[in-house]
Amino acid sequence: MTELFRIDDLHAKPAEGDAEILRGLSLTVGPGEVHAIMGPNGSGKSTLASTLLASPEYTVTAGRILFHGDDITDWPTDLRAKQGIFLAFQYPQEIAGVSVIQFLRQALSARKGIDLSVLELRLATMEWMQRLGMDSSFVDRYLNEGFSGGEKKRNEIMQMAILEPDIAILDETDSGLDIDALRIVAQGIREIRADRPQMGVVLITHYQRLLDEVRPDHVHILVDGRIVASGGMELAAQLERDGYEAFR
Repeated sequence: MTELFRIDDLHAKPAEGDAEILRGLSLTVGPGEVHAIMGPNGSGKSTLASTLLASPEYTVTAGRILFHGDDITDWPTDLRAKQGIFLAFQYPQEIAGVSVIQFLRQALSARKGIDLSVLELRLATMEWMQRLGMDSSFVDRYLNEGFSGGEKKRNEIMQMAILEPDIAILDETDSGLDIDALRIVAQGIREIRADRPQMGVVLITHYQRLLDEVRPDHVHILVDGRIVASGGMELAAQLERDGYEAFR
């Protein structure tokens, strides 16, 4: 299998602490594959997302992260993003004074070296806003300021569509969404995948609802900082039936 993204025996701890949270986590994502990672509270899901983003709040103590075969374990966040790793946060930050379209322009320039005019970018975003059921005035609002949970998540899916990453890591992108917003977000993920069939996706989630909508190729159970079981959608069904206790 051609390898797109690999996490190799990863150990990580908080920068300000000694207790390891990730304790030997390994995962390989091939082009076009969707992997879902599910785990109870405290299993290491948020730590994994933050570590993949190169958050200074966490320190990698062993193992490595590979992207297109390059060891990126020590790469800073901006370099990871520029090379084509997209991370959607559980709690997107508000940025006062910066409109969605300004933010996208800067991000696109950093990611691809393309300086689109505001008009060109507006045209590109219009199509995605329609597909995601967003109002066309949306791009002129300040980033995430006063956005509902659903608007924040749709905005991230639109960013993912415009930036065309090679791999997208979606951290609890379904948290706080009602079923209608969840379906729109899932539809957006499916449409981006249809446009970019080689893009890999890692979904970090609590809920099977998102899995039912997106239908991942692989499902992994994360407990105590390690992946303890891997399979297909049948694993999510077992989890729904038996809970996490069955995997401890």
